[in-house]
Amino acid sequence: MTLPVSPSLTVDSLLGPGGALQVALPAYEHRPEQLQMARAVERAFAERSYLLAEAGTGTGKTLAYLVPALLSGRRVVVSTATKTLQDQIFFKDLPLLREKMGLTFEAAYLKGRNNYLCLHRYGAFAKEPQFGSRDEARYWPKLKAWAEDTQTGDRSELDLPESFSAWARLSTTSETCVGTRCPLYETCFVTRMRKRAESADLLVVNHHLFFADLSLRSSGKRTEGVLPYYEAVVFDEAHALEDAASGHFGVGVSNYRLEELARDAVASLKEDDSRHAMLRALTARLRTGADAFFAQAPRALGLSGNEASVALQPETMGKLSTALEGVREGLAALSAFTAGEREPELAAITRRADELEEQLSFLEKAESSDHVYWAEQRGKGLFLRASPIDVAKELRERMYGALDTVVYTSATLAAESRFDFFARRMGLYGEDGQTVTRVRTLAVPSPFDYPRQSALYLPTHLPDPSAPGFIEAAAEEIVQLCEVTGGRAFVLFTSLRNMVRAYELAAGRLPYQALLQGERPKQQLLEAFRDTPSVLFAAHSFWEGVDVPGDALSLVIIDRLPFASPGDPLVAARIKQLQTRGEEPFEQYQLPQAALALRQGFGRLIRTQSDKGIVAMLDRRILTKAYGRVFLDSLPDARRLDDLVELSRWFNGPVRPVRALRSVE
Repeated sequence: MTLPVSPSLTVDSLLGPGGALQVALPAYEHRPEQLQMARAVERAFAERSYLLAEAGTGTGKTLAYLVPALLSGRRVVVSTATKTLQDQIFFKDLPLLREKMGLTFEAAYLKGRNNYLCLHRYGAFAKEPQFGSRDEARYWPKLKAWAEDTQTGDRSELDLPESFSAWARLSTTSETCVGTRCPLYETCFVTRMRKRAESADLLVVNHHLFFADLSLRSSGKRTEGVLPYYEAVVFDEAHALEDAASGHFGVGVSNYRLEELARDAVASLKEDDSRHAMLRALTARLRTGADAFFAQAPRALGLSGNEASVALQPETMGKLSTALEGVREGLAALSAFTAGEREPELAAITRRADELEEQLSFLEKAESSDHVYWAEQRGKGLFLRASPIDVAKELRERMYGALDTVVYTSATLAAESRFDFFARRMGLYGEDGQTVTRVRTLAVPSPFDYPRQSALYLPTHLPDPSAPGFIEAAAEEIVQLCEVTGGRAFVLFTSLRNMVRAYELAAGRLPYQALLQGERPKQQLLEAFRDTPSVLFAAHSFWEGVDVPGDALSLVIIDRLPFASPGDPLVAARIKQLQTRGEEPFEQYQLPQAALALRQGFGRLIRTQSDKGIVAMLDRRILTKAYGRVFLDSLPDARRLDDLVELSRWFNGPVRPVRALRSVE
């Protein structure tokens, strides 16, 4: 580490009026909101306290926490929800601080193990390459040349498709890595990454890696994580923390995971090894048991379709007890055969088989009242999962006792101008209702002029979202709205079904490029959207973490209020848990969560002070239901309109007639 820093460098001297930032960038305008947040973060580091900081879009919040973090003299982890923000911090913001503002520090960009080439696995794979398709095989010469030359092993250096299945055999996870027993441990790309991190002052990670590392360290079984010792954490895009933590504090067993174990077991011994024949027979037994179980499971569990989920109950799993026994016996036999073997690959097989058997038993019993159990079908994959219903307890036990300084920040943390909802979900309140540590809050407004830059369109003539004909009427409105702005629109949906149906109804009537989420990788969709006036029909991943500044995006259409589906097993379990406690789940969970989600959707629109655009909410309940006030009060103070002609006049200046369009058939 290069710290400590010079005492002459302070938050004010760097970010204040006439400070180093303004001197380095003459065109830069001082932002009082940025300095206000930076001082609050500085105070949290000085007092060793927790800070919840909501910073509106345009405040410059990344520099507002990076500067005091680097001045603190401690090793700090900065964790984000998206790779986009990780890249911005590491490749844009940190070089600015180093090159233009006189800060001297070391930083490391860390990703999960599966992002890096495993030299040990690559050596075995190169002897007998196997690909999922001819299309994948075409990448082998390029991949091989890269593998021989790369200094980082980072997959992002290669232009591989997201669906490149062979990568799973060229990389490892925390489960499949053999760690210090690997013969190539010292030259391993992950080992090198960890060594760089050990000398860094600032570690840039994402939420999934942070919680994967925390879960690994706190499991009691294996202590070697990816992250070195750190003293403080800044969570940016903190609104996404609960879901990230929930996934990593749970367990999951799938047909893919069992098949990977069987495949790795066979590959762990050479064919001329005297034990190979027996090992092959044992893996064949495991595969037979697994195939039988996963063939019976969908019908027994009540799953239907390629994208479905259903809660698991002990009685439901009881229907599959015979089939499950076959899987467990296969795992136990494999573990018994490899137990005590000295080769690192075989020792890893023993550990993995034991962990899978233990987790399968936990899932079968489905008896912990603190967990929700469910099965999920995605394409050819069937996943059995268990996650803590409430991560608050997990965070208190695993993280808060070890860290005295944590900063949570996002453009959307407060619901109805209060931080209670987020603080409770994050476990910052104990069961007695008192904060578990010293917690301060700060809400910094956006510098954008929302009444001038944005309009909120609230049509009153559409049917209720649950009424017949809603999606047809919504498709008609989408076409009319896109005429106002010349396309350049995100159309955001709360369900994939409505997204596809609206696309089918509207795409052919739009004189602009129509894009549909799922037809191409996300980055390709965004590039196509930026290059040509387009209308993108999307859901889920496009509600947040997507930045399209300027004229390319002038309209965001939202089909309905983004309440989480009560049919989702995790959501249903959280609702039930609150009811059991005598609390009101709609007011204390569903409504504030939906309000924060709507703010995220709205936030896709205005990204700079020169942007101008429209957010259209097609769900009339925002006006007709009493709870609609919560949504309206949570949004920026945009100009509200309910007439399409008035909307066109506001956006385009003088009246621009909206052409008559044929009705949806």
